[in-house]
Amino acid sequence: MSLQTAPSDATEHRSNRPEDAQALEADARLRDDIRLLGRILGDTVRDQEGADVFDLVESIRQTSIRFHRDEDRLARRELEQILDSMSTSETVRIVRAFSYFSHLANIAEDHNNIRQMRARSASKGAGAGVLAETLAHAKAAGISPDQLRNFFKTALVSPVLTAHPTEVRRKSTMDREMEVASLLDRRERVAMTAEEAAASDEQLRREVLTLWQTNLLRRTKLTVLDEVANGLSFYDYTFLREVPRLVNVLEDRLEDGGEQAAGELASFLRMGSWIGGDRDGNPFVTADVMRGTLRLQSSRVMQFYLNELHVLGSELSIAAHLADVSEELRNLAERSPDTSPHRSGEPYRLAVSGIYARLTATAEALEVEITRRPVGKGRPYESVRELQADLDVLHRSLISNNARVIARGRLRLLRRAVDCFGFHLARLDIRQNSAVHERTIAELMDAANPGMSYLALGEEARISLLTNELRSTRSLVSPFVKYSDETMGELNVFHAAAEAHAKFGSDAIPQCIISMCKGMSDMLEVAVLLKEVGLVHPSGRSAINIVPLFETIEDLQASSGIMDRMLSLHDYRRLVDSRGSVQEVMLGYSDSNKDGGFVTSGWELYKAEIGLVEVFERHHVRLRLFHGRGGSVGRGGGPSYDAIIAQPGGAVNGQIRITEQGEIISSKYSNAEVGRNNLEILAAATLEASLLHPRQSAPRREYLIAMDELSNLAFKAYRGLVYETEGFVDYFWASTVINEIATLNIGSRPASRKKTRAIEDLRAIPWVFSWAQCRLMLPGWYGFGSAVEQWIAEHPQQGMPFLKELYKEWPFFRMLLSNMDMVLAKSSIAIASRYAELVPDEALREKIFGRIRREWHSCIETLLDIMGQDRLLQGNPLLERSVRHRFPYLDPLNHVQVELLKEHRAQNPDEQVLRGIQLTINGISAGLRNTG
Repeated sequence: MSLQTAPSDATEHRSNRPEDAQALEADARLRDDIRLLGRILGDTVRDQEGADVFDLVESIRQTSIRFHRDEDRLARRELEQILDSMSTSETVRIVRAFSYFSHLANIAEDHNNIRQMRARSASKGAGAGVLAETLAHAKAAGISPDQLRNFFKTALVSPVLTAHPTEVRRKSTMDREMEVASLLDRRERVAMTAEEAAASDEQLRREVLTLWQTNLLRRTKLTVLDEVANGLSFYDYTFLREVPRLVNVLEDRLEDGGEQAAGELASFLRMGSWIGGDRDGNPFVTADVMRGTLRLQSSRVMQFYLNELHVLGSELSIAAHLADVSEELRNLAERSPDTSPHRSGEPYRLAVSGIYARLTATAEALEVEITRRPVGKGRPYESVRELQADLDVLHRSLISNNARVIARGRLRLLRRAVDCFGFHLARLDIRQNSAVHERTIAELMDAANPGMSYLALGEEARISLLTNELRSTRSLVSPFVKYSDETMGELNVFHAAAEAHAKFGSDAIPQCIISMCKGMSDMLEVAVLLKEVGLVHPSGRSAINIVPLFETIEDLQASSGIMDRMLSLHDYRRLVDSRGSVQEVMLGYSDSNKDGGFVTSGWELYKAEIGLVEVFERHHVRLRLFHGRGGSVGRGGGPSYDAIIAQPGGAVNGQIRITEQGEIISSKYSNAEVGRNNLEILAAATLEASLLHPRQSAPRREYLIAMDELSNLAFKAYRGLVYETEGFVDYFWASTVINEIATLNIGSRPASRKKTRAIEDLRAIPWVFSWAQCRLMLPGWYGFGSAVEQWIAEHPQQGMPFLKELYKEWPFFRMLLSNMDMVLAKSSIAIASRYAELVPDEALREKIFGRIRREWHSCIETLLDIMGQDRLLQGNPLLERSVRHRFPYLDPLNHVQVELLKEHRAQNPDEQVLRGIQLTINGISAGLRNTG
């Protein structure tokens, strides 16, 4: 809205270094984009809502800036007077204006990041990009292209999309925002005439006006299949083209400069998904929903293949009398049902028509919807390998007849896509809580063994019973017993998984994940249930990976012991060996953080990995870690590259899976260029952590001891506040929007595991999301400041110099502090104080917020001292400017949210009050970006 979107140059941090000059230039161009979009939005608000609303927005923004800078009491009173004087209708319009500015600022920022990425690429040429740099490091380390190709034969990099409800935007608004981004991009790249520039301006105004007149919020609750459809849109935006393109680019870079290909690179990059398969706490994910999910996934990839084949057929207009073709290509063309005389002398087109006909028949056999129809009937492909074989015929014929450059076009991308996505598109994980598996097995066991009470058995007795059951050829399930709805629901899901293997192939559902895994019996129970549907065989073969998910601090500490015993158990070890002697283990960042705080969660995850690496090496089993990271730092988020590089030695080992959640999916993968860069980062980090970080780089013993002590102190401080302070639960529910978040239609899953107010039963996502909304971000830092102060007091000889050494020398500690730096920069103790006033008990408010305020100041002070910074984000100027640009439009949303919460909790019957709160949640989430 106003042109003043950033502090004046007088407050800008200046330097004469060339890179700083480039950064300042980039910052100026970013401000130009923000001003352009802000001006258009301001004009839209003035035109649609009137000059009074526009003036009110500006007044709130300027007063908010004064309050943010130094908690100006006069500014606070002025702000409260303005907000108190507004009607509910005015408030909603103000909220919409600030919310849309946050969204438009995000677009400008993303566009600026792309601009800088392209500038770096242009200046460095073919060596640009994080992956090229990593390959250069590998070459310098003496690793040959052949060694790298061998590495990728068994490598796996798998981003796994989840539907965790932290993306508050509707797809309708996202589509419009993507159109705005596209228009900005075109203005940058195309030299426009005056007429074209005017048309572009008008189109921008049209898109912003359409956004203004589009509902920011969903009016109805999402179903699971709605979430599936939303997730699939990112395949159209990015994955279907960029995943195969990235693997092909890497293949080219490993060709060692020769004319002849050194062999095709293995497709190591595989997409995964939880959407439609994650049943933990979501009763709406049923067997039928899972079947529907697989059909939707298959439909999307089949339609992509058919579209590509259609265009490929038009491109391969090669005439038989002008170019030789192979005998196998001629045979493939002769089997085509295409009888058009126009294509009689064009064998490649005939062959493509035949492949097209067979693929449409395959889609029909798989019962998936497609919109294109073939020129004739074909026989369905029995497997994706048959489709690959036909495409390979086209490839070999082109290569053998001196048309390599044609083979490297659309055909190459299609062949790679088929290899990456198959008929299933994404590998769907199925996940359920161990307690549900336990109840299911208990009901089956008790019915099959009259007089038994499985739940009364101890752990060792359960292990013995389940191991015997694994070897048994009998079925536990009886057709003569009526089981509970829960048990039947679980059995139906496992039957649906077995059907999916038969229909789409074993890659359709390769993992079964056990949430809250606490012991060996939790894993064996799943093995027995899988045996009931034929996915595990009594002979010791398994068609699916059984994956424990260790989530709490206690479970992380027990994880290596549990896996040591599991891999020593003959009957389970046979299942692992049947899977190529690879065992996946999932580590939960979110619940461990809620359980023990940010510092202890990070440290216990790191220690668990060290323990697991040692156990798996001793058993000669390959460990694959699956990192259940959220978007926010409080749920394990932060830069992916740094997180992977900071893993302990041996923890990556060529294979890694990482969840991509909520709003992080759209920020990373809505734009193809940004998406490709993020995929490159994952691949490069996996390569670097596996091959370029030798095992001897393990941290020194005194580092480990110090971190253990810091963790224990931080754990005590965090638990002392969250779980041991009387009244904390009341404080949390009163001072955050936790109740109101539940009214948003942002996901199909309930916010709590049980219907209680206990922190223990609250899901990690709403826990973190709530603290982000009130701008405290407490799960991302609390306990660190007091832990450092106490540790220094106990170790005066080592003191601060030793902690500075830790930061300089140890990637894990550096990443820990870097993430806190980011999260604290987005926090605001001034704004948080306004939320504290929502707590009706004054004594409770003063007691708890006083502790939080002291810890916040302590944390920032110690963090800056260790990092050697004068201010937060000093070492990350790009992010510093990003955060600074958005505060003038973010802070007012918090102030309005507080006022609306007061109204709502005073039982104001006006439905616009709740709607206003929901809109502020949307806008604040957009402004903070990684909130859940």
